[in-house]
Amino acid sequence: MNAPDPRLSINQATIKYADLATALRVTVEAGVQAIGLWREPVQAVGLTEAAAMLADSGLRFTTHCRGGFFTIPEGPARRASIDDNRVAIEEAAVLAAAGAEGSTATLVLVAGGLPEGSRDLVGARERVRDAIGELAPDAAAAGVTLAIEPLHPMYASDRCVVATLGQALDIAADFDPAVVGVTVDTFHIWWDPDVISSIQRAGRERRIATYQVCDWKTPLPLDVLLGRHYPGEGVIDFGPMTRAVLASGYDRDIEVEIFNEKVWATDPLEVVRRTAAGFGSAVSPHLTA
Repeated sequence: MNAPDPRLSINQATIKYADLATALRVTVEAGVQAIGLWREPVQAVGLTEAAAMLADSGLRFTTHCRGGFFTIPEGPARRASIDDNRVAIEEAAVLAAAGAEGSTATLVLVAGGLPEGSRDLVGARERVRDAIGELAPDAAAAGVTLAIEPLHPMYASDRCVVATLGQALDIAADFDPAVVGVTVDTFHIWWDPDVISSIQRAGRERRIATYQVCDWKTPLPLDVLLGRHYPGEGVIDFGPMTRAVLASGYDRDIEVEIFNEKVWATDPLEVVRRTAAGFGSAVSPHLTA
């Protein structure tokens, strides 16, 4: 078996049922050099312990997932969400400092869906912009980049009112690119006829904070959130997007983030190995000139 691509990072969602210790162990055992973490497993052991475990693993830290959910109207629930995002910013900064050389302090943001009973999509997006405006000074002080992630339009009502890379860039445009960038995730944007020009725009504006890959395969499951697949198993052409991301100057690790019940039910070490193999065949060939 070939060694995993040195730019591959395993997003912890891909091995959802592995606790933090297991996730770190199998990533190292499979020869992968980087990992993106999720807040819940980190909080399960405590931030200080999680940082120590990450440092001991020798892995680079690529992203922290996730912050966001900003579409709630003003009131106690919105204030609680903003405060929780400030905690997430602190977590991202601490974990990035604990990771190996080349770690990045990036907090991925999922905007949130329409509030219950609302049809005001434009207003919801404006509340996302307002929330990021509140959090940008905290992120700047902590050295953390907030990475707005557009999600496929099928999630617009319940999960993310930001559906295209262009919309994410329009929100980010109000802020320093070192503080607010975007997440380029192939699963969510591969369908967009403007995807390449949007990636090029993101590059010109220095906004690409993280690049994530996984595949799209139909039929989708009943819960469409769980329809992600290993790279190379579906219909996404990774070449044009990957080349556009690299042409932007992006030189960081590339995460694989998979939500799939069958993947989650598989032994986590086997998942990481299969992820590395899929990445090696479907993505790695586009990482060289």
